[in-house]
Amino acid sequence: MSDSSDRSLNLNFLKEPVLRKLCEALDKTNSKGWRKLGEMIGNDRRFRVSSDEMEMCSLKVLELEGSPSRVLLRLMGDRGCTLGHLVDLLQTMGHTEALQCVKPPGIQILIQPQSVAIIVGHNLRLSCYAVGKAGVQFQWFKTKEEVHNSSSPDLVISPVQLTDAGFYICRVNCGDSFEFSQWAQVDVLNVATSYGLGSHSLEGRLKVVIQPQGQRLLVGDSLQLECGAVGRPIPRYQWHRNGVPLHFPEASKRRLTIPYLLLEHHGKYRCEICINNERTWTNEVDILVDDVFAFGAGVSELILNSNQEPPYATDKVALLIGNLSYRNHPQLKAPMVDVYDLTNLLRQLNFKVVSLLDLTESEMRNAVDEFLLLLHKGVYGLLYYAGHGYENYGNSFMVPVDAPNPYHSANCLCVQSILKLMQEKETGLNVFLLDMCRKRNIHDDTTPNILLRVTANIVFGYATCQDAEAFELSSSGFTNGVFVKFLKKRLLEDEKITVLLDRVAEDMGQFDATKGKQALEIRSSLSERRALTDPVLPGDSSDMALAHNRQWAKAHELPESMSLDFDCGAQIKLGFAAEFSNVLVIYTHIVKKPEDMFFCQAHVTNFSPDLDIDPKEMNRETPEETGIYLLSSSLPQHCLYTRLSSLQKLRDQLGFTVCLQGSFKAMDELVDWTTDVNIGKPLIARLDLYRTMRRNSCLQTCPMPHSPCHSPRAEHLHHHPQGLLSPHCSSPYLDVCEPLQGAVGGSGCVSSTLYDNCFSRYGCTSSDSPGRASIPIETTDDINELQTVFINSLQFHHQ
Repeated sequence: MSDSSDRSLNLNFLKEPVLRKLCEALDKTNSKGWRKLGEMIGNDRRFRVSSDEMEMCSLKVLELEGSPSRVLLRLMGDRGCTLGHLVDLLQTMGHTEALQCVKPPGIQILIQPQSVAIIVGHNLRLSCYAVGKAGVQFQWFKTKEEVHNSSSPDLVISPVQLTDAGFYICRVNCGDSFEFSQWAQVDVLNVATSYGLGSHSLEGRLKVVIQPQGQRLLVGDSLQLECGAVGRPIPRYQWHRNGVPLHFPEASKRRLTIPYLLLEHHGKYRCEICINNERTWTNEVDILVDDVFAFGAGVSELILNSNQEPPYATDKVALLIGNLSYRNHPQLKAPMVDVYDLTNLLRQLNFKVVSLLDLTESEMRNAVDEFLLLLHKGVYGLLYYAGHGYENYGNSFMVPVDAPNPYHSANCLCVQSILKLMQEKETGLNVFLLDMCRKRNIHDDTTPNILLRVTANIVFGYATCQDAEAFELSSSGFTNGVFVKFLKKRLLEDEKITVLLDRVAEDMGQFDATKGKQALEIRSSLSERRALTDPVLPGDSSDMALAHNRQWAKAHELPESMSLDFDCGAQIKLGFAAEFSNVLVIYTHIVKKPEDMFFCQAHVTNFSPDLDIDPKEMNRETPEETGIYLLSSSLPQHCLYTRLSSLQKLRDQLGFTVCLQGSFKAMDELVDWTTDVNIGKPLIARLDLYRTMRRNSCLQTCPMPHSPCHSPRAEHLHHHPQGLLSPHCSSPYLDVCEPLQGAVGGSGCVSSTLYDNCFSRYGCTSSDSPGRASIPIETTDDINELQTVFINSLQFHHQ
């Protein structure tokens, strides 16, 4: 059926034969016919039909050859409903007969073969399941050669040998047509022992079975390091030297080869191994490179190249918070993309990363408490925040998603108070990357009293200058904010952190969209050459470090994937992935079904009311339909996907129901089977961030005003309808020139035409009374003097 293959086709343009068969299928069934279709579109405001229109459809049965379905489909088409929308609705209804009318015939491959790494001597199984209008036949190939006796959906090689390594593909035939599956790579590892791996090991956790070995070599020798892991799909490899990822083609293979060694190649090597979102590391080994010097006639001696020991971290920990779904303030888009990209980059630098979206005030304070638990002497601590924010008297405040309008310091988190707590941990490096605006909050006149130590290990990277706004790019899709757009290009560079940020500032300065409007500002007291690429060398307190590692691991434990068997003989795979530390993805796909089962689909339902889940965004055929935009490429195909966000709100263990729906060739009605699943508390839910008050050590350093501070200037704020560019503020600019309250020099002017492709991340009307020094103020002259000396010691960079 030619026109039915175009999902964008409006229903009113379906060919008459197709429309007639479709209406016959919908008219003759009751429980899942045209009335059920009308109920379903009643929940979709795009295509919703009224009760009067549904009654008009029903009256068509009184006419000779009248069709209620035809009238309903015409109404849906008039509202812009496409063939793709209709297919989604019919699949949700489980109306297989109607689906056959609109979906093109041919071969559909339901399960693709997956690449795998396996140990020699074990059993290899590759699977390709497909359906067609008639019977289907299978034939497996290794590269271009047919595999003998391989005409079933499952290719089994037992036991597997080294010679079986290679690339495999399956051809599916149905009558005169055929389709090829995707390629699957088989990597066979020659391991002497089986490491306790059973026959089901490939469906479990990633496991390293070959560890690299330390070596001592000479300049000019060839270095070969090998590691290996088993798992499905095939693992990805990335070699690191001294904690820094290596960037050449061989560094992303199991076997690392450096054909000609130089002195600079000496160091500590290990390999990062990943499968989907699961990551592990090999052992770290020393590679020593000796030079040869001649001393006198015929005398030579080996001398180990030794340099001054570079700076190192006892651990690296990062807390990344992106707030975008504000309840009382303009919504943002870029923080989700920014946090996701920085998470992946910082993990390459061996940071333990906690990435969280959309936190309330209490959740942010509790998250900071957990972050502080991971810090100890010598640790590199990094805090990144993207969202609404402001700056008063030199102190920066992060705004939670539940902040009232207007908000005050009592409703927000003070960054300097977090720095004070980090200093108490004797950290080796404190980095703050604040991707927010720094406009003055005229509703808050509180002066925090925060006494900071004089230390030489602090770096502030502000996305914009004092009393200025930070921007995110205007786009119909998902893009980075301006700061991260340039930061992510340089974050992996092996440079002192302040040098790296200076280069980011130079890059931002060349960006036409924000030139003259947003400039990176760097404040630093860093005296050593410390870089985010510095290696991690655990300190003396190994027990403490182990405890901290366990604390971090608690927030990143994914549930084990599982296979569920139903009484009808069907089996489904239930899998899990983490998009962020508080966002879980659940996917289901059919592993096998009875031969006489015509239609089969598995979906999840009955989640805890703690999680605010939109039913229309559950059990979708593509990740993007559920809001999974960033992780979609790494998820398996041909599944139903559900995205669970705000896991930090989960009070009890996460339980839900898996429902299998199927229909048999001899039956018209849909049959349901259900089973209940409990996966405990996944990811960040284990830390109980939902609790209103715990230790709240962050809160203890933030002064709480006795009453909200109301500025007499608030009544003069202009509230305009949202303009073309919609800066994120309480009074958006129009597409005309509007006065800025209290701008430098008494008045200012901002036109949306100057901000062609940008949105302000925060816009708080600035005060015109500078009045106070932009440093924290203490109660005694001695403390004031000490604080002033420390603030002045911070190197000020303004590009």
